Amino acid sequence: MSGKAKDILKMDLYGLLDVENTATSKEIKKAYRQKALTCHPDKNPDNPKAVELFYQLSQALEVLTDAAAKAAYDKICAAKKQAEERTRKLDDKRKKVKLDLESREQQAEAHYQEEVQITRTLEEEITRLREEGSRQLEEEQRLIREQIQREREAQQQQTGDGRMYTSKISPSPLKWKCKKDDETNGGYSQDILFTLLQKYGDVSNVIVSSKKRGSAVVEFATVRAAELAAKNEIGLSKNPLKISWLEGQSEVIAPASQPGQFLSSQGAMANERDYESVVMMRMRQAAERQKLIEQMQRDDDDEAAAS
Repeated sequence: MSGKAKDILKMDLYGLLDVENTATSKEIKKAYRQKALTCHPDKNPDNPKAVELFYQLSQALEVLTDAAAKAAYDKICAAKKQAEERTRKLDDKRKKVKLDLESREQQAEAHYQEEVQITRTLEEEITRLREEGSRQLEEEQRLIREQIQREREAQQQQTGDGRMYTSKISPSPLKWKCKKDDETNGGYSQDILFTLLQKYGDVSNVIVSSKKRGSAVVEFATVRAAELAAKNEIGLSKNPLKISWLEGQSEVIAPASQPGQFLSSQGAMANERDYESVVMMRMRQAAERQKLIEQMQRDDDDEAAAS
């Protein structure tokens, strides 16, 4: 394609003459004369733009008044128009796709924010329920302890033979799985063990080993509490608790003398023996507790030395 043809294709020949593409040769010539008179070089000797426009008008007249040249120009213009239309439609489609994508992204973001809010609300409700449930559990455990205390006091009332019964219980070992480097000690602490075990009865003491992971000892106030705990308590669901209960035994003691009550020498001797039995029982309890604690400390020292 020659340079002249390229220049012509860059121009809108009909637009230069202000005529439609259906204009006749007569209409084209008339439009040319009107335009050319205004920008003729003789009338505009110092205006380069007018000279350029006059030259373009001359090219438009030349092409549009020749049937073959006009047909070729019209064909190229039609092809360009179709291409522009396709491009426009494609751009519209792309624009629609973009808008649809942005709309979906906005909807997805809105759904995400809604889910986040719902999740946050659920977490808040769960936290509230846990707090309330914890308070309710503490209250229920308190009531249970009071009931057990009342039952124990009722059991300790004088029997028909004028004696009372009390129980002693040896310390019970507790074990659970725990890795050496687990700072949480398998999820168990003294407070947690107290909470888990005190629902079965009063807990006199809980000692958690500071060096031997996954071990502790607990001392219940009653044999019944130890029996219930050893039989029923499983500890944390993710890390079960094993309670090795050491059997307890009952001790019999006589009541203290009431004011104005006279005891025979035989009764006094029986009370004295019962009192001595209680003292010996408590001494044995203390000795057993101390022995178990010392054994745990030795185990901790041996483990520390081995590591």
